[in-house]
Amino acid sequence: MSTPAPPSDLAERLLPLYPVLAELSADLRQEVLARDTQVVRVPDGQTLFDEGAPCQGFPMLLSGEVRVARGSPQGRSLELYRVLPGELCVVSTSCLFGHSLLMAHGVTVATTELVLLSPAGFERWTAVPAFRRFVFGVFADRLADLMGLAEAVAFQRLDQRLAGALLGHGAVIAATHQALADELGTVREIVTRLLRRFERAGWLRLGRERVEIVDAAALRALASGQPTATR
Repeated sequence: MSTPAPPSDLAERLLPLYPVLAELSADLRQEVLARDTQVVRVPDGQTLFDEGAPCQGFPMLLSGEVRVARGSPQGRSLELYRVLPGELCVVSTSCLFGHSLLMAHGVTVATTELVLLSPAGFERWTAVPAFRRFVFGVFADRLADLMGLAEAVAFQRLDQRLAGALLGHGAVIAATHQALADELGTVREIVTRLLRRFERAGWLRLGRERVEIVDAAALRALASGQPTATR
């Protein structure tokens, strides 16, 4: 669902999250916000954009979270990264810069509100060096993360990757085995088997859509490739 919003209100909400917008002239910032944006509110679990589709605009999150992945949203997929308020979606950026189709899909993992900047508005803002440097800086950071992901998928064992993924979610993870499998780009049965192995080793406790970490040090050792004892 999209709604218009006064440019001054949008600027007040966006500036704390995206301080680089202060580098734009006030006239350019307000004009683009008035003519080239829409506020979109998307429920949890909805597809925001599809792989192979044209990019409809440049999303700037005000609240919520978006999971960006390759593969089918309804089937097996590999999570590339997540977008939070104040962050940018490099898949959308690449599509707009290259005038190409989207290379991944994005699904909300919480009720999400965002400002969708039209391709024309994105082009006007990226003509300003400060905004362009910001976009390319985030692009470079994401690229480094994606190279690390590619290395992990190619060379790291799945149990190491699962251990690292669990540590990245806090002491208690509210997620299904399928969600963890999607994050790792594998199938649920393998994740379930590994989680039960970790539970037998005393590293975690499993519940309904819940994983409680008991021995973070052991998971950390496994994630880093150190020898561990499991049953």
